[in-house]
Amino acid sequence: MSMHQGRERLVVVGGDAAGMSAASQARRLKGPEELEIVAFERGHFTSFSACGIPYWVGGAVPERDDLIARTPEEHRARDIDLRLRTEVTELDVAGQRVRARDVESGAESWTSYDKLVIATGARPVRPELPGADAPGVHGVQTLDDGQALIDTLSRAKGRRAVVVGAGYIGVEMAEALIDRGFEVTVVNRGEQPMSTLDPDMGRLVHRAMEGLGITMVNGTEVTKILTGTDGRVRAVATQHAEYPADVVVLGIGVRPETALARAAGLPLGAHGGLLTDLAMRVRGHQNIWAGGDCVEVLNLVSGQEQYVPLGTHANKHGQVIGTNAGGGYATFPGVVGTAVSKVCDLEIARTGLREKDARRVGLEFEAVTIESTSRAGYYPGASPMTVKMLAERRTGRLLGVQIVGREGAAKRVDIAAVALTARLTVEQMTALDLGYAPPFSPVWDPVLVAARKAARKVRGS
Repeated sequence: MSMHQGRERLVVVGGDAAGMSAASQARRLKGPEELEIVAFERGHFTSFSACGIPYWVGGAVPERDDLIARTPEEHRARDIDLRLRTEVTELDVAGQRVRARDVESGAESWTSYDKLVIATGARPVRPELPGADAPGVHGVQTLDDGQALIDTLSRAKGRRAVVVGAGYIGVEMAEALIDRGFEVTVVNRGEQPMSTLDPDMGRLVHRAMEGLGITMVNGTEVTKILTGTDGRVRAVATQHAEYPADVVVLGIGVRPETALARAAGLPLGAHGGLLTDLAMRVRGHQNIWAGGDCVEVLNLVSGQEQYVPLGTHANKHGQVIGTNAGGGYATFPGVVGTAVSKVCDLEIARTGLREKDARRVGLEFEAVTIESTSRAGYYPGASPMTVKMLAERRTGRLLGVQIVGREGAAKRVDIAAVALTARLTVEQMTALDLGYAPPFSPVWDPVLVAARKAARKVRGS
């Protein structure tokens, strides 16, 4: 039993998706008389959609507050003692307490816990580049970051933007900057944008970006960020060239924010994320849970741990953690690696393993690519769609799907996500009873056309 007169204290470190959904779920199961909940958040906001920031910057979402799912006041109204602008600086696992510092005053204090939730999220990769901290260089992780970028865009003298990195954030920010009337250059280390796709599918994204007027520079590392006499950013330099810039957006990706956990001796995986069991408990610790962008998750297709920082998982982790911390029982079995994005009207979708993922884990596969249309070919608005499918050699088990196309491409990947979860073979998929009418798909849905081709190839091999 704890010291608090039979009342337990749950401490949550991090007030975004995983942390606050854990707090909310624990509160649904246990009232304030049984469970005290204290949550620490170093920023100004809770429960916000980082995924929505590019759309706010680009103007599709008008107001910052549209991205806030639950305000601090709403959390406090549910008897969650939420402390904003308070950064946890140390976890004392043996003593069951955390040290926190008030960001404004610098005052520090210890808070003891019976149960701890670590939801520290991710930090953007800031390259060790000269000039990376200059005014006009922006990451886009938090609502404060988004606001700072919008302020820079509205004050910028010129209209030239450089985006470093061409993953989801880089591609979405490039489009947002085009929507704001900027000339955009994207400098990307990979051979094609969207390294979560195979390069042959990334090439389709490359073409679409150039069609929008975006200049794509692939296979190139940024070496430094150059500043003018006023100290503000003026250009981005690579080994071979300089690209003038009035604003620079870093979209190089994120890493798990696990410095506190590492210092406390908690178990981390190969990608630097916390390792948990199926109930999202930190391995080897009965009363500590972790979720969201600071953990590694099991990939159900490869059978190996992976780092997949996405809001969908963070919210599910929070539900599971809150249920367990509140005395119930829930598990998070893992992911298949589904993600969708868009660049203008081009939809980009992927689930399961890429070719290089399959090779890395020792799976042999057949790969097929097909061209189809989003609707019956004769129905108005039918547009082309490319589907790539990977199936395991001999067994025919589906291993992965990538889809690039116009309207109707992105959500089709969900068929494949379900098939992967159910461990269907491509042969079994050819018999799936999917919804059909000319406005929605051809008689053979593009995913099934790919499955038929893959099944033939598996049989042939």
